[in-house]
Amino acid sequence: MLNREKVGFAFCIVLALTVNFGFVLGEIDNIDHHNVYELYAALVVSLIATVMKLGDRSHLGAVLLATSLVADLQLIAAAIVWGVVEHYYGGMTVSAMASIVSLSAGALLANITSVVMLVAETIMLRR
Repeated sequence: MLNREKVGFAFCIVLALTVNFGFVLGEIDNIDHHNVYELYAALVVSLIATVMKLGDRSHLGAVLLATSLVADLQLIAAAIVWGVVEHYYGGMTVSAMASIVSLSAGALLANITSVVMLVAETIMLRR
């Protein structure tokens, strides 16, 4: 029988990865390749995934939570940089976009780590 809670948990983790990947994809310094709403979506989904990881008391759960917190921190920093650049420095620059994408790429690495650990746990449960 399908466990809806586990499906929802895995869905959020994978969605956080894919939305973050969609934002990072493109030339790092090309402003047209990165959308503010996609960054916002990546942050929101990442925060939802973090909340879902709070209940797990296992060692793996703690590591998954840590990776999620790292991703959240990176995406929050990217969003802050974007907001500051847009509202206090008169608009996006190539240098600022490169910094935002770099921060988001750090979150992407944390999300990849989460998905790899989730897949590894799933493989170990089947054996």
